[in-house]
Amino acid sequence: MKILVTRPAAQAAEWVGWLRERGLDADALPLIGILPPRDAEPVVAAWQSLATRRLAVFVSPNAAEQFFALRPAQLAWPAGTLAGSPGPGTSRTLRGLGVPAACIVEPAADAAQFDSESLWQALSRRDWREASVLIVRGESGRDWLADTLRTHGARIDFVSAYERGAPRLSPPQRALMQAARAAPGRHVWMFSSSESIDHLGALAPQADWRAAQAVATHPRIAQRAREAGFGVVRECRPSLEAVVACLQSFETPARPGA
Repeated sequence: MKILVTRPAAQAAEWVGWLRERGLDADALPLIGILPPRDAEPVVAAWQSLATRRLAVFVSPNAAEQFFALRPAQLAWPAGTLAGSPGPGTSRTLRGLGVPAACIVEPAADAAQFDSESLWQALSRRDWREASVLIVRGESGRDWLADTLRTHGARIDFVSAYERGAPRLSPPQRALMQAARAAPGRHVWMFSSSESIDHLGALAPQADWRAAQAVATHPRIAQRAREAGFGVVRECRPSLEAVVACLQSFETPARPGA
């Protein structure tokens, strides 16, 4: 069974390495392109004001990587600012970029999902009245966490650290796509974003995925995969252990619509 990892290129390569280490046949087929922001000035200004913030929330590893790519050379992460992370992938990226582990606030390791709602469970024990909070994201995103913090008294600002777009597939990646269309039952798609499913639909508008199989790391993503026609969709938490166990479960046949 060939596993197709659809995360943006940097994270896809990382996941492919982990899956192969565990004996799984995986390849990267990035279905989201990540680009620098059109205007870098707001990100530089955000860095310059970071020490005045109680919290900076990074919505994804890409948000962290792109924000730090524009860090002014003389600035380091301020000790008094918390870094909010929705899950272990973003936390790992933040630590790798030099954010002290003591500054990172993240969901509990056993959280049912790694998302804004789970991050709020970790943040909700603090007082956010008059706190200055920065949300680092792409050009748009869900506002649930920002709205929740705002109702608890926080002052919210957003900064766009990157832009998402359609992927530019290499010839080998296009060959992977064709192989998956030709033999859908021999491939498992690994989806961590509904947007990647939408891009797949644009890249292969006539594809029939009823015999195809997918792993989705959130109920919203799983529902989008079913709407796109995937016959077998299994949900799992986005931790490596949970994803590996879910992928290995495909050795056990599942009925379409599962």
